[in-house]
Amino acid sequence: NRGYLGGKDKTENILNLEIGKIKSNPHQPRKNFDKDKLKELADSIKEHGILQPLVVTKLKDDNFELIAGARRLNAAKIAGLSHVPVIVRDSSEQGKLELALVENLQRDNLNPIERAYAFKKLIDVFNFIQEDIAKRVGKSRETVANTVRLLDLPAEIQRAILESRLSEGHGRVILSVPDGEKKLLLFKEILKNGLSVRQAEALAKKITAGLPKKFKIKSRKDPHLRDLEN
Repeated sequence: NRGYLGGKDKTENILNLEIGKIKSNPHQPRKNFDKDKLKELADSIKEHGILQPLVVTKLKDDNFELIAGARRLNAAKIAGLSHVPVIVRDSSEQGKLELALVENLQRDNLNPIERAYAFKKLIDVFNFIQEDIAKRVGKSRETVANTVRLLDLPAEIQRAILESRLSEGHGRVILSVPDGEKKLLLFKEILKNGLSVRQAEALAKKITAGLPKKFKIKSRKDPHLRDLEN
């Protein structure tokens, strides 16, 4: 297995490791797993086995911590496997998050909210800047910034995106509405009427146009008072 997840150029040894010895990765960015798809993968694993090894790192005791392959590990448990193929890597805490993040992004497995939290952890915990993240995951800095902004949405709307009831595009439209209550109003209208992103944009403009204008100067204000204010 050469160059797996940006690994060393030399061939890496694959071990057959007992599932019970593998602990979950606290930095795993993916939190939401589709049960039906997991069942499909488990059925495939029963028939064909695990085609791509998991990546783990050795802990101080006799156990290992998962770096990449959470979905395959869960499916293997459902399939009733006792052992799984793994590649053992030495990795820092930052490396664990980076590898798990890159693997999921390369497979397009992460939900936008999961991706946003992973980016935010790289920024908050490991002091990354958006340009650093963009280089590592092969995205533009603007894409990274827009993804992180999804975390400014109310929790109810984030949950809807996490559960795939709402798209990332819809989330960005909702962000364009400055008022919190109006955001929730637009969100409910999108779900209720099954609005497309374009339809949501049109409704967002109407909702925003109905908001009170802030900082509007009255036309008859005394000019001397206006000078003092300036």
